[in-house]
Amino acid sequence: MSLQHRLADISLKAMSQAHRAILHATGGRVLGSAFGMPAVELQTVGRRSGLPRTTMLTAPVIDGDRIVLVASKGGDDRNPDWYRNLMAHPEAELTVRGEHRLVRARRASPQEKAELWPRVVAAYRGYAGYQRRTERDIPLVICEPR
Repeated sequence: MSLQHRLADISLKAMSQAHRAILHATGGRVLGSAFGMPAVELQTVGRRSGLPRTTMLTAPVIDGDRIVLVASKGGDDRNPDWYRNLMAHPEAELTVRGEHRLVRARRASPQEKAELWPRVVAAYRGYAGYQRRTERDIPLVICEPR
């Protein structure tokens, strides 16, 4: 892994930890949303370690009990760790607006992505820029109740 990738990973993890700490300390009153989207706390199981992992994300699409996450990693050419963890262990927990939800995650099919992508970009135009920045197809992750 290149030094640039390591520094980017460290920076993203530090931002996620700081966001989570502020969200918890304020009971969700501060940083409960980002870029106009609800902030969500995702708890996964590490694919190699088997240990609990937590990261802060945004949810550009929430349809009732279905929550859509974007594995963009800011347009990086690699999928985020949380995405790889979910693909290995799809049962996870999401905290949205203080509500804990047990979910099963799956990658959106090409047809589902075609339907959802315009809504994702409408929620945050930056996602379109992230997709232009990378050659990989940025996955959408659908989280549904289990």
